[in-house]
Amino acid sequence: MDDLDAIDARILTVLQKEGRITNADLSDRVNLSPSACHRRVQRLEEVGLIAGYVALLDARRMGRPTTVFVEITLQGQTDEVLDAFEREVARIPDLLECHLMAGTADYLLKLVVRDTEDYARIHRQYLSRLPGVSQMRSSFSLKTVVKTTAISV
Repeated sequence: MDDLDAIDARILTVLQKEGRITNADLSDRVNLSPSACHRRVQRLEEVGLIAGYVALLDARRMGRPTTVFVEITLQGQTDEVLDAFEREVARIPDLLECHLMAGTADYLLKLVVRDTEDYARIHRQYLSRLPGVSQMRSSFSLKTVVKTTAISV
């Protein structure tokens, strides 16, 4: 956004790390009056820079310590094939992300599962039934080295 100034950037930086911060505390952190801070946050929400607020759950403590990345290659790339795949993939439980890719795979999925047996169940019930798939490669994460939801402002 072209009209993002230094105060907006500080607001976004703080909110990405502390989404539950009070407006009073946020205004102190960015050196702004509470009313001006509130107006800026509302504007950032209205223009879509702040897409929403969430609670980030700890997958391990939620009983899903295993992250699996699945590369999917489709039989073709017509609009019908892509649309059918995207409709069905959105129904998979424990799917965190699905990306249309450029490169060797057409799609990259990120799932969190309890263990390899849980992944096998999801594979049998959902992944193997996805339309238009010609090849699927699964990779299990051994360790998360860097994980953030914060975008540099």
